[in-house]
Amino acid sequence: MYQYDKIDQQIVNERVEQFRGQVSRYFAGEITEAQFLPLRLQNGIYIERLSPLLRIAVPYGTLSSKQLRKLAQVSRDYDKGYGHISTRQNIQLHWPQLKQAPDILAELATVQMHAIQTSGSCIRGITSDQFAGAAADEIEDPRTWAEIIRQWSSLHPEFAFLPRKFKIAVCASKEDRAAILVHDIGVELIENDEGETGFRIYVGGGLGRSPYIGSAIADFLPKKHLLTYLDAIMRIYNQFGRRDNKYKARVKILVKAMGVDAFREAVESEWAALKDGPSTLIEEEVERVRTFFKSPDYETIDDAEAESKLQAQADANPEFANWLKRNTRAHQAPGYKIITLSFKMTGYSPGDITAEQMEVVADLAENFSFGEARTTHEQNLTLNYVKKSDLLTVWKIAKQYGMATPTVGYLTDVICCPGGDFCALANAKSIPVAEAVQRHFDDLDYIYDLGEIDLNISGCMNACGHHHVGHIGIIGVDKKGEEFYQIQLGGNQNKEASLGKILGPSFAAVEVPGILKTILNTYVESRTEGESFLETYNRIGIKPFKERVYAA
Repeated sequence: MYQYDKIDQQIVNERVEQFRGQVSRYFAGEITEAQFLPLRLQNGIYIERLSPLLRIAVPYGTLSSKQLRKLAQVSRDYDKGYGHISTRQNIQLHWPQLKQAPDILAELATVQMHAIQTSGSCIRGITSDQFAGAAADEIEDPRTWAEIIRQWSSLHPEFAFLPRKFKIAVCASKEDRAAILVHDIGVELIENDEGETGFRIYVGGGLGRSPYIGSAIADFLPKKHLLTYLDAIMRIYNQFGRRDNKYKARVKILVKAMGVDAFREAVESEWAALKDGPSTLIEEEVERVRTFFKSPDYETIDDAEAESKLQAQADANPEFANWLKRNTRAHQAPGYKIITLSFKMTGYSPGDITAEQMEVVADLAENFSFGEARTTHEQNLTLNYVKKSDLLTVWKIAKQYGMATPTVGYLTDVICCPGGDFCALANAKSIPVAEAVQRHFDDLDYIYDLGEIDLNISGCMNACGHHHVGHIGIIGVDKKGEEFYQIQLGGNQNKEASLGKILGPSFAAVEVPGILKTILNTYVESRTEGESFLETYNRIGIKPFKERVYAA
């Protein structure tokens, strides 16, 4: 993982003290609320219903054991002993005191963490594949490029006060696990017919009030031109993005207003003056960054022998075998597996992780995964470098601490924003609906028979739960002061990205599990052998689901 140099550390330390002064002046009445707003936002501080929220940056989801232990300590000392994994791979604290925020940031700085640009009208944290560097289907490790973009975008004076927030994701695998088509910019590593690797650049994706799928504006961009091309995009957005209406200020609105072809032409024209300028990447600099993401010192393992022993363990323990099937995946190194630790136990808020669990994950990472864990877009954590011979031990520990629910990718692996229990913007609560769904669908055999289904829940149109791209999406709406829930079907965040369609009128919270049951029954009765929920939906459309749900 990337390690700070002296300059990095100095910048973060000085930023903490700068913010400490700003907070002090704010409480002394020397800075108005309006003046303080952008200052706190670009240091990761929101004001929620009951307390501030601190959003901590976790670049492309990577956490060291040392950082996890620090997060555990900070959550105990300054919060309520837990954190929350967001859908953008960050960690959030929901109960810090504003006056103590500089102290928290100072603590985080000791382990090379910060909250810079986790909010505000700037380029936010760069996200990527949680399995990067270990996935069997990747072209190359995308973290090198995510880190280069992170360094380019951090505290960039030209992009500090954009028309609106700006999100960039990087993908380098056959399966898109970074949702690049619903980001302001999606960067996809691809190979051309000559075997060269470069980038396909997408612009104008995004969810929220006006959801759009991104459009490709560069089909094959040579690697050396990555930053100059991104510079050109950002300059066009900064120049022409609307600032008079925050609801129409995102780059997706600009792309739609100009048209994709006109936007591409504007970017190309701007890029012509930047193309071979100082920001052109040189191979030495790329290699410098790449050295931070070298493959771990894997042991030489006979994969066939390791697999045979693992299978024997699975045969002797059906519960372990089930977890192995659902919560692990293939690795690029012989004798290793990737593990997903689930934080979706019924009765707990999806994505919440206690201080104790953070410490357990830190120990697991240190002892079994080269000291590293990753946060995921699905609000779980991964251990990416676990030997097959260690899987049984890791499972037993994970199970003991509530991190081994064998439903990763299935209906009850719910993606859920904090909703109305915390967020001042939410129209409705999300967490109780997620819990009701988990309690209602508690038959694992039934869950497995349904196959993999993405169920995403958001408390409002801001879509922090990514409901637009859930196979089944639920959004909270306000109807004359009461909480109701609208259901959407057919969303998909992968390379064949699609936005869900609204099923029809909304439902009361108590009705949601039963409505989902009707939707799922319609799917089961309509599917062909081996057909997934999304495949069935794409084949038969929304009409049969709507007819069944609203038949009464």
